Amino acid sequence: MQRRSLIASIAGLPLISRAASAATSFVETRDGQQLFYRDTGTGKPVVFVHGWTLSSAIWRDQLGWLAEHGMRAVAYDRRGHGQSTKPAGGYDYETLSGDLATMLDRLDLTDVTLVGHSMGSGEVVRYLTRHGTSRIARVLLVAPTTPFALKTADNPEGIDKALYDKFIAALEADRPAYFKAGMPNFLGNNADPETIDWALKIASQATVQAEVQCLRAFSETDFRSDLKSVTVPTHIVYGTADSPNIPSNARRTHEGIAGSRLEIYEGAPHALFVTDRDRFNHELLEFARS
Repeated sequence: MQRRSLIASIAGLPLISRAASAATSFVETRDGQQLFYRDTGTGKPVVFVHGWTLSSAIWRDQLGWLAEHGMRAVAYDRRGHGQSTKPAGGYDYETLSGDLATMLDRLDLTDVTLVGHSMGSGEVVRYLTRHGTSRIARVLLVAPTTPFALKTADNPEGIDKALYDKFIAALEADRPAYFKAGMPNFLGNNADPETIDWALKIASQATVQAEVQCLRAFSETDFRSDLKSVTVPTHIVYGTADSPNIPSNARRTHEGIAGSRLEIYEGAPHALFVTDRDRFNHELLEFARS
């Protein structure tokens, strides 16, 4: 799909109606939080873990389409995001990967294709470290923040903590302006206003408290040793128009996961599953059926 057709394909009524047909409910976590989720279709399950400050709504172009092609698609809102409850804490990866485990256990999902975007890649990897692969058949990591995003003496490819501090200060000072400034990186320079508004509305559903703590978590958590726990077939994808650190993250994640496959979307931004929907959906379907 060409990006110039983005407005027609994303804003069209058929896609919206497919997403709206998904069953919705809540799962209770071990500490009493309520996780909102969308569940549609039957067949082998594909479970989506969204990126920072997003929600399950960001996967609308995947859920209905997979269901129409004989798959079951499940996406949930991270605690503090979307329609899930919004506690003061619990935004570390031990807790977040435990939430993912609760979701998979309560729905009793097996033979799962687990898709993690951006921050969600860490939840996927930490889940496999703590809970194993008995429910997981394969993994797709999109624009990952793994293996370690923070610059340290033994991780020179990371980003200085001072820069993350600036991100947080800007977020707390003027959240709408911060998100709006990030849209070109998220959706590319040619996204239509309707798509931008849609993404901004999704981002605004998270609490600032959750956003700050999650940003600290994904920037400061070291997943380098966790990558050894990823023993199922794994694909890693990223776009060349994403943030400069993402190609390094993707390459190093690929190097740390034995037998993984790395694929590049030329010219695609951080949300390549939106801008390059057709390619992404077909490749995801082929992978999930394998």
